[in-house]
Amino acid sequence: MIFSDNTIQHQSESTQKKDKKKHLSPKKHKETDFFLADIFNNLTFQDDIASMEHPLFALKAGNTKFKEYKHNNFSISIAPHSKYGMATIHDKDIWIYCISKLMQAIYEEKEISRTVHFTIYDYLITTNRSTSGQYYELAKMALERLAGTRITTNIETAKTRESHGFGLIDAWRVVEEKDGRMVRVSATLPDWLYRSITSNQVLTISPDYFRLRKPLDRRIYELARKHCGNQKEWKIKLELLLRKTGSSEKLKGFRQSIKSLVATNELPDYSVAYDLESDMVIFTQK
Repeated sequence: MIFSDNTIQHQSESTQKKDKKKHLSPKKHKETDFFLADIFNNLTFQDDIASMEHPLFALKAGNTKFKEYKHNNFSISIAPHSKYGMATIHDKDIWIYCISKLMQAIYEEKEISRTVHFTIYDYLITTNRSTSGQYYELAKMALERLAGTRITTNIETAKTRESHGFGLIDAWRVVEEKDGRMVRVSATLPDWLYRSITSNQVLTISPDYFRLRKPLDRRIYELARKHCGNQKEWKIKLELLLRKTGSSEKLKGFRQSIKSLVATNELPDYSVAYDLESDMVIFTQK
């Protein structure tokens, strides 16, 4: 629903049918195939709070421009990989996958380290990707972008704030290769992210996050999840929400993106409303 002049305007049935399934892609695998169901038991996916708040990841592939972001007392400078560009929010799925594996190990009282070992097949299945050969190559490129994208920031994690630079992963390597493609890999997370994990500065996210097609929708979900927290509702000015997403989209186009989310009601966990008179976006827990 869209608020306008303090009244609720409903989309026509034809518009709703046209927009149906516009934001969520179908589930590519049976839930019983997920390592989440087999290994994680009752735990869910985890994302770190700091990166949910601040736009560390590009919303467009192939972005090779240096980027700066400032908000209140925080500052972020992002230098992309010279060949593959800046790490995207879809590349962040590797982060989420690794965080979730480490949080599960902590839950099981196992020893952990910054280096996470995993199979590419499990990663593809868990994040709702296809398992054809090209997706193995895309995963390799994502690892390259994560390692090659350099961040300089003073973001605080675990009550520690320091200006420093790091890659979105420190390093990665192929542990096993078969038929010319990597099968098992290891990724070493930066100290900054590892500190967030060991101090439990993470939030659970919906598995349907991986079904969101549009990078902007994923970023909006992150912000809604981080700011809504345990409260029923979160309100934010449209212009401020745009700035927090890190999107380069014009305000008019961003407004249309929000209206589309309102019409389809496909954002996981949250219903979205827009008050035209106050120019406020309202997120409410479903």
